[in-house]
Amino acid sequence: VQLVESGGGLVQAGGSLRLSCTTSGFTFDEYEKCWFRQAPGKEREGISCVSRSDPKWRGNTYYEDSVRGRFTMYNDNAKNTMYLQMNNLTPEDAYVYYCTMDTSVRPPSDGVWYHMDHWGQGTLVTVSS
Repeated sequence: VQLVESGGGLVQAGGSLRLSCTTSGFTFDEYEKCWFRQAPGKEREGISCVSRSDPKWRGNTYYEDSVRGRFTMYNDNAKNTMYLQMNNLTPEDAYVYYCTMDTSVRPPSDGVWYHMDHWGQGTLVTVSS
């Protein structure tokens, strides 16, 4: 199983980036998917997830409050690739971003995210003011 990310970089505030996560080694559409972000010295946090198994998230895409309305998560099953379109970026969006997949995804419990089996290598997003 391999997840390879791309698309990070430096962008000016107000700009956009699209992160890609190309996968191989498993059946892409059978896995549930999330994008996480991580600041130095902090835990990773989920910012967008798609889950068919969880009753709370089934039929909807989860977005963390700070990114809702600006970020869009979508997939291209034919390319085994997941994307995170990030618009109207601010310096507060500067993190390392990770794609992750597992057979089932659940909402965090008391702010703590459950373990995810497969992760990309991370891609750094820097936003200049």
